[in-house]
Amino acid sequence: MSVVTLPRLSWGDPASEKTALLVHGLGSSGALMWRLGDALGNAGWHAVAIDLRGHGDAPRALDYTVAAYAADLTATRPAGADQWDAVIGHSLGGASSTVAAASDPSWTRRLVLIDPAIFVDGRDASIVRRSQERAFSDNRIEVVQSEHPHWHPQDHELKIDAVTRGSRWAVEQTSAQNKPWDVRADAARLTIRTHIIGADPEVYSLFTGGVAAELLAANANISMSVVTGAGHSPHRDKPEDTIRHLLEALS
Repeated sequence: MSVVTLPRLSWGDPASEKTALLVHGLGSSGALMWRLGDALGNAGWHAVAIDLRGHGDAPRALDYTVAAYAADLTATRPAGADQWDAVIGHSLGGASSTVAAASDPSWTRRLVLIDPAIFVDGRDASIVRRSQERAFSDNRIEVVQSEHPHWHPQDHELKIDAVTRGSRWAVEQTSAQNKPWDVRADAARLTIRTHIIGADPEVYSLFTGGVAAELLAANANISMSVVTGAGHSPHRDKPEDTIRHLLEALS
C-alpha cells in the first residue's frame, strides 16, 4: 500500500507540549476543522489539520479504502515527536483514525471520535452517497446556506472550497471501495483512551443505536457523550457545545 504525504494547516504555538491532529470527514477538508483548531490553539495546544488523500490539496491515488486512509495517518507525526497527544477524527476521519490507532497504539495517546463512521450500511450508506452527490452536483453557496442556515459563514465558504478542490472520483470511490464499511473489530481492540462525541439521533447520527451500544459494551476504553440538537457534523451544527465536549474529553 502506497502512503501519501498529507498537507497540513495548524493553529496554536508550534512549541506547545500538547499536540493534536484533526482529521476531517468525507468530502470535506482540513480547513473545515478550523473551529476545533482555533479552540485548541486558544487552550494551549498546537493543533494540526490534514487533507486526507483525494481531498483538498492532498495527492490523488487509486486506493480509497479506510485502510489506505489509515496508513497515511499513521505516517503522520508531530514535528520533532513520535506520538500525538490527541487525534480528533470526524466521520470518515473517525473511522480512519480508529483503524490507525488500533494498528499502531503508539501513534497517539488518546482518541476523540466525532460521530465516527464505524459501520455504514443500508440506509446510512444511501444517505451518505446522496449527500455527496448533491454537494458535487450543485456547489453554489446559496445551496449550502439554505441546507445549513445555522452554520458559520466561514463553514459555508469552506464547504464550497472543499468540494471545489476535492476529487469527486475519490469521494465516489470511498463509498464503492468500502463494502462492507465496517471497522467495528478495529474499534473493539483499541487500547488507548477513546471518547466518542456523538451526534443527536433525533437529528441524524451515524454512530447510534445497537452499533454504539455493542461497541461501548465491548471495550471499556471507550466512553461517549452526545451533543444535543446536532446532526452529523456537530462541530459545525453546535460548535460551542462540541468544543466543550472536546475539552472535557481532553482534560
